[in-house]
Amino acid sequence: MDTDVLARRLRTLVGEHAVITDRQQLRTYECDGLTHHKVVPALVVLAETTAHVAAAVTECARAGIPFVARGSGTGLSGGALPHADGVLIVLSRMREILEVDRANQRAVVEPGVINLQLSETTRPEGYYFAPDPSSQQVCSIGGNVAENSGGAHCLKYGFTTNHVTGLEFVTPQGEVVALGGKAPDPTGYDLLGAVVGSEGTLGVATQVTVRLTRSPQDVSTLLAAFPSTDQAGAAVSAIIGAGVIPAAIEMMDALAIEAAEAAVHCDYPRGAGAVLIVEIDGPTADVRHVFAEVERHCQEADAFEIRIAKDDAERALFWKGRKSAFAAVGRISPDYIVQDGVIPRTALPEVLRQIAALSTDSGVRVANVFHAGDGNLHPLVLFDESVPGEGERAEEVSGSILDLCIEHGGSITGEHGVGSDKAKFMPRMFTEDDLDTMQLVRCAFDPDSISNPGKIFPTPRLCGERPGRHQGAHPLAESGVAEVF
Repeated sequence: MDTDVLARRLRTLVGEHAVITDRQQLRTYECDGLTHHKVVPALVVLAETTAHVAAAVTECARAGIPFVARGSGTGLSGGALPHADGVLIVLSRMREILEVDRANQRAVVEPGVINLQLSETTRPEGYYFAPDPSSQQVCSIGGNVAENSGGAHCLKYGFTTNHVTGLEFVTPQGEVVALGGKAPDPTGYDLLGAVVGSEGTLGVATQVTVRLTRSPQDVSTLLAAFPSTDQAGAAVSAIIGAGVIPAAIEMMDALAIEAAEAAVHCDYPRGAGAVLIVEIDGPTADVRHVFAEVERHCQEADAFEIRIAKDDAERALFWKGRKSAFAAVGRISPDYIVQDGVIPRTALPEVLRQIAALSTDSGVRVANVFHAGDGNLHPLVLFDESVPGEGERAEEVSGSILDLCIEHGGSITGEHGVGSDKAKFMPRMFTEDDLDTMQLVRCAFDPDSISNPGKIFPTPRLCGERPGRHQGAHPLAESGVAEVF
């Protein structure tokens, strides 16, 4: 079945105006937040209900046409990059909060609900949704599920997977199934755990049941300025080593601070080589005790200025600089790559020094913004695409940073996902047997390889072929669908 025939069939199922085939309109959806990778889809379905999603997936399955699900399109790994010959199923119109069950501390939402919207809805009742990516004002909960997003407060509260208890889920065959529910510990295999973080390769979530967190009695936020990232890193190690688990510990280096000041005028201390934002929440008595300990560790690590937020407005200003950092670097560089890797917390000083050396040797500037408490780095690699060779050098530095993460016992991604951007790095972290085992899971859900194909795995194998080494060209490589790295 060609896409023209598929478009006509879909219009009868989901509505005339819910299917887009005009080339100029399709270009709206050619990339996610990673704009270096662009593909125009063959057609787009603007789904408004689970029935719409199931109908679109069923038709794709019948025709053997690939599909990709997309939420707000804020992802940074090319996870929602369309397939040129496939259908992009857009879920941003599915934005209803279907239920708030205060008694059981649960909410049921559609995938297009914006992350912050749920907290704003439930906060008057004393609850909020804990995962808080920096893009929480625009990112969708369905996208958070796909990428297992974290955020500044994941140090204490965990990632999205720790807050999802159930999904309504459309399989790659078009079946609508329920995974989990409101219960804290469903029986059987942890299929829910497999789906959260699978980047849309196992199907499409159309409803999400999430855990609501009780709003803390008290919150205190501190901003500490240090001469360098070494001293700031020493403070982080001392705080965690003392058994203190703050709600968040975030670090920014001098270049990231410069960008934030240019963008949002956050008025961080002048001359800082690094700043830490440390937030403590919980019962008032505990917060006061722990906060004094955090302040002491910062002083002992040579912080030259410490500010304590007097009220919610000042706390918001502290966070404004950090949460705007990714977009803010656009003020100091025309182009940039947002990288995402993880290292052991104790390796922070050494890895940051090695990143600085990479930057000096290559002439490529790198601004560092990261979740210091759990070693999740977000280096921002700056370049100018209009200058010949700069883009390639930036890509090389970006890849070298991931190599550093692996060498120090870390990972190539903490919360942004692998997508299409990092698939080529997977063999550096996993053996062929590891990757084959992962693909057996994908094949169990999607034997026809039509659900967001070409993501995560460097050379996705056909589900009918045996695992292990293969002779000759891979059929997907020959057809141009996949690239061998």
